[in-house]
Amino acid sequence: MNGAESLILTALNCGVEICFANPGTTEMPLVAALDGPNRMRAVLALFEGVVTGAADGYARMADRPALTLTHLGPGFANGIANLHNARRAHPPIVNVIGDHATWHLKFDAPLTSDIESLARPVSAWVRHSASAGAIAADTAEAIAEAMRPPGHTSTLIVPSDCQWSEAGAPAGPRPIVSPPAAPDSAVRAAAEILRRDGANAALFMGGAALRERGLRAAARIAAASGCRLMCETFPARIERGGTMPPVEKLAYFPEMALEALAKSSSVILAGARAPVAFFGYPNLPSILIPEGRTVATLATIEQDVALALEALADLIGAPKAVPARGAKPAAARPTGALDATTIGAAIAALMPEHAIVMDEAATTGLPFFGASLSAPAHTYLALTGGAIGQGLPCATGAAIACPDRRVISFQADGSGLYTVQALWTQAREGLNVTTLLCNNRRYRILQVELARAGITEPGPKARALTSLGNPNLDWVALAKGMGVPGVRVETAEALSQELERVLKEPGPKMIEMVMS
Repeated sequence: MNGAESLILTALNCGVEICFANPGTTEMPLVAALDGPNRMRAVLALFEGVVTGAADGYARMADRPALTLTHLGPGFANGIANLHNARRAHPPIVNVIGDHATWHLKFDAPLTSDIESLARPVSAWVRHSASAGAIAADTAEAIAEAMRPPGHTSTLIVPSDCQWSEAGAPAGPRPIVSPPAAPDSAVRAAAEILRRDGANAALFMGGAALRERGLRAAARIAAASGCRLMCETFPARIERGGTMPPVEKLAYFPEMALEALAKSSSVILAGARAPVAFFGYPNLPSILIPEGRTVATLATIEQDVALALEALADLIGAPKAVPARGAKPAAARPTGALDATTIGAAIAALMPEHAIVMDEAATTGLPFFGASLSAPAHTYLALTGGAIGQGLPCATGAAIACPDRRVISFQADGSGLYTVQALWTQAREGLNVTTLLCNNRRYRILQVELARAGITEPGPKARALTSLGNPNLDWVALAKGMGVPGVRVETAEALSQELERVLKEPGPKMIEMVMS
């Protein structure tokens, strides 16, 4: 058994069953090992940003790691943006990067680079395997570190000679660490705030607090205290619709976020940090909780936040169960022109139960979250780190993790161009992903930011740098070229008709929504 085979078999022993890959010469022993007599699924992506983004989406839904396999420093660097996003979403990911043979490194071949320096900013754990015999133990440790609460990215760099050289037996799994309980003092402090402030308190949630168990406990707390339930602007994953309790999402723009949080005299953080503005603006604070508010941490994202919420509910005498919010009647299908409101309403009205929605629709997606409260039960995923190009890959990984669920990739045109190659992987793997492409032919968010900066009449260069026209992109043709059937719609009625049709059909589909 060589080092590459020991790596793959160790990963399988540790419960890892899939590898998203874009390999090169230094990974050929690993490619061969993937083809051996084992259960490891190998999924090819045409760009490393799809590899890492798909691993993120898979891990968010499967709650176990995927491997990524990339080629040397330049290949890994192509995937760093979506690993930056993953660092905020906290899925468990294990990157495997091939390196030059140990004896070849000193010659500074054209693809030689400092891989460790590239990996450290987006990895909680990095190791460069020193020998073929060390690879199995290194792999087991990388997986255990990735699974350490709340979830992390591990990176293992494996020289090619260590891959092809003789190695020992594969390693077994390391013990998985459970999240620690929040301190009793934190629970008592939160209870005192709720008794004092009641409806003037906000419970601000992230991480596991937004899974069903956490949300059910939060609903008990709100029923007993009257507090507001709020969540991060870009939650990694939240259960939504159906009978789930309503949760208010913090606005993206800092003025709106400050206004929303100003309504509460205290903020209790549950699996979330104090919210911070995405960018620094003149005369606006970075921390979005207004001064003078009481801020307390019930549980950090590393701690068992669902258990802490349940303990808090018990401590304030909340009912053991809150009547589930009744399922809403199907929303009316929108009519008229396609805009952010009608598109969000159409998705909410027609999405099937237990769908997974990956939202990278940018400005067009803003009304959907509110509309989705009346939709059937579903899982909502968001762009977590701000590096655009996460949507299509993340939807791809989610569809592989949950093949029995429909994935809706709610996608803006500008960000979709960063990782459009994900459509090819969806076609090759036959994934049930419906891409709803918002085509407004512009970087609309940049136009908004220009106006917010007081540039109300941008010049020709500024206009050109925020426009995706001249020539206009043909997304139906782009999708067809990647093997995904597509259709173009220009009205809300046509969108509803086509969405109803494609959601009943297996395999990937695209609807290009042309907006004025």
